[in-house]
Amino acid sequence: MAEIKFEITQTLGVLSENNKGWRKELNMVSWNGALAKYDLRTWSPDHKKMGKGITLSAEEFSALQKLLAQ
Repeated sequence: MAEIKFEITQTLGVLSENNKGWRKELNMVSWNGALAKYDLRTWSPDHKKMGKGITLSAEEFSALQKLLAQ
């Protein structure tokens, strides 16, 4: 299996934290050297491990903001 490379380019906020220190975060993440996108997922305290999450383009994130504002 190919290694997935990532870089958190900006931390936008933390939504929650569990008792083991894993935090659900909204970040800007570059996956495999691509342009950074909005990313919502859980991260280990050292940001070396991650849980399942979603990645959104700027357009998708804008559409989500509009939906949540209704």
